[in-house]
Amino acid sequence: MADEPPEKKYKLNTPSNKEGGEKVNWKQWKAQKKEEKRLRKESSLIRKLDKQMLKKEQEQEVQQEEKKSTGRAYTLSVALPGSVMDNAQSPELRTYLAGQIARACAVFCVDEVVIFDDQGDNIRKIEGEFRGVGKKGQACVQLARILQFLECPQYLRKSFFPKHQDLQFAGILNPLDSPHHMRIDEEVEFREGVVMDRPCRSGKGSFVNCGMRKEVQIDKQLQAGLRVTVHLNKNDNKDGKVYNGRVVAPHVPRTEGGLYWGYSLRLASCLSAVFTECPYKEGYDLTIGTSERGTNTDQVTLSPFKHMLVVFGGLQGLEASLDADENLKVTDPSVLFDLYLNSCPGQGSRTIRTEEALLISLSAIRQKIAAVFSDASTG
Repeated sequence: MADEPPEKKYKLNTPSNKEGGEKVNWKQWKAQKKEEKRLRKESSLIRKLDKQMLKKEQEQEVQQEEKKSTGRAYTLSVALPGSVMDNAQSPELRTYLAGQIARACAVFCVDEVVIFDDQGDNIRKIEGEFRGVGKKGQACVQLARILQFLECPQYLRKSFFPKHQDLQFAGILNPLDSPHHMRIDEEVEFREGVVMDRPCRSGKGSFVNCGMRKEVQIDKQLQAGLRVTVHLNKNDNKDGKVYNGRVVAPHVPRTEGGLYWGYSLRLASCLSAVFTECPYKEGYDLTIGTSERGTNTDQVTLSPFKHMLVVFGGLQGLEASLDADENLKVTDPSVLFDLYLNSCPGQGSRTIRTEEALLISLSAIRQKIAAVFSDASTG
């Protein structure tokens, strides 16, 4: 019978197997092994956290690049005199004329509308009532009120526009149908809303009516009756009693989402106040006046800008607005602007109405703006 292989003897890697037969502290050995295991776990956890942080930073960079590519940083403002309303012969026609102006501003994504007084009435606030057609009527106030009414989403109008004589014929107005005029079941990232007069717990935000089937609870407690822009939570539970969101600045849908979010409205007491009361800290860095005596728009190239202002004259042109302003001592309106343009050279009519000039000029300038920012985006 063949010899069997010798039996293998295994030694455990324990302190008792150390050479010399030294006495070892078992507690100390176990504590050391436990500490080594803890350090290995800690090192593994740190590596995982580093990977997660790197992934999160990469996602944020992608989101920022998307925001930069889709957002719109510049603003477009238009200014026109309230006296254009005197060119209509009845309250119905005045209302429809204001609707044409609002439609033109919405179609060409105007961010601010400035209505200035070119007759010396010094009207600053949208208060009072329209007293009739003619020079004594509050044309600036009525035009401003109708423009505000049309810009406001339909589901908010009852909250902000009580019955008023200026809005008597609002039913004949064509809707703007802008992106912020949402349908009730439309799922979007941003919505306009009004803060409700509803009690809420301390530390919890206010409730907002955003024209949805449920109310939206925001992250701040605000005064009831305020109009706010709400960023809705994408990961919200659709089966909850309310939706959740947070209040953002009105320009966020434009600058981050690239959405046209309606226009703001400002009243100026005269032509010079259009420039001096600019809501932007930097002011308007590109101003354009429109006149049949200006330079052909086709021959002009725009320079890069942040805030553009386009000014239109009334029935008698910008010259009459200049004469009515006591703060301005110049006689040539072209010196007030960076560019003085004629957007319809060779016109076949003696006059171009202001509502027509809006469409013609903004259509011509739109191509110039697109050229400026397409060049900037390509480097």
